[in-house]
Amino acid sequence: MKAVQFDRHGVPADVVHCVERPAPGAPDGDQVLVRVLACPINPADLLILEGRYPGPEQLPAGGGIEGIGEVLAAGPEVAGLAPGDRVMLLGRANWVEQLLCPASAAIKISGELDPRQAAMMKVNPATALLMLRDYVDLAPGDWVIQNAANSAVGRHVIRMARAAGVKTVNVVRRQALVEDLLGEGADLVVIDGDDLGVRVRAEIGEAPLPLALDAVGGIATQQLADCLSNGGTVVNYGFLSGEACRITPDQTIIHDIRLRGFWLAGFFRRGDMDRLTQVYREIADHLRDGTLAAPIEAVYPLEQVKEAVAHAHRDSRDGKILLLPGGPLD
Repeated sequence: MKAVQFDRHGVPADVVHCVERPAPGAPDGDQVLVRVLACPINPADLLILEGRYPGPEQLPAGGGIEGIGEVLAAGPEVAGLAPGDRVMLLGRANWVEQLLCPASAAIKISGELDPRQAAMMKVNPATALLMLRDYVDLAPGDWVIQNAANSAVGRHVIRMARAAGVKTVNVVRRQALVEDLLGEGADLVVIDGDDLGVRVRAEIGEAPLPLALDAVGGIATQQLADCLSNGGTVVNYGFLSGEACRITPDQTIIHDIRLRGFWLAGFFRRGDMDRLTQVYREIADHLRDGTLAAPIEAVYPLEQVKEAVAHAHRDSRDGKILLLPGGPLD
């Protein structure tokens, strides 16, 4: 069977390879055999390939932190999963045609969901939902500010916040994105820059802005903190700049600004299966009713993984890049 692996860190398109590997055997015990249907290429996948994000401790290794599949067979100790069931995969090496995993690493999802959208439900929607819920008690009418607002996480934040009556300030680097995000339901879209705080407050006045979501780090963290109300919180969840988060003593001491971090892997490692199931049930409902949807720019077969990660690595894209290990989707 075909699988993606990398044996060193570097430019993503240079280090990934599609290789032939023996197919997994029949499942035993609590295992399930899954045919992988679709996997998005996330920024974290690219950072893992570059060696700038926590990933496999030993190489060569497989890639792909997200994906969905169809159960082909289940071991004798498996309850609740059967051949034909659609599942979201919790493992971190999903860029393969088939995989064998514990049943606990495959969450059953509705077969009615669009498989392309369902393939992207593990990381970005959950990140958006948990950051909006777990750090600040937001009330209708409050504002949230975020950078990298045109990302999949950013678009989910816009839609989830709007559904909750929370307003969003969305920071982007290109003027061409402004109308696009306003069409998504953004309340305010601004171009990044040194005077971000001044410009944002000129638009929203003294309205409560208690939460900032930072995918970039470096000076971008400080610029978001400049926009916050006293006592506000910056949640850093991304490494895009490759620089340490910056925040000033004036912000922390005088304005009581807090800097927190979010890592979805930490949520999984806490092992709260009831909360995990609740979160993904809510996300599935949002996908089903159209509250959540992420644009898709291109899809690639597994053997074109080099082209796919190169495409995902471009600075300017208007949607996610998907790998289809199982071939075209119906």
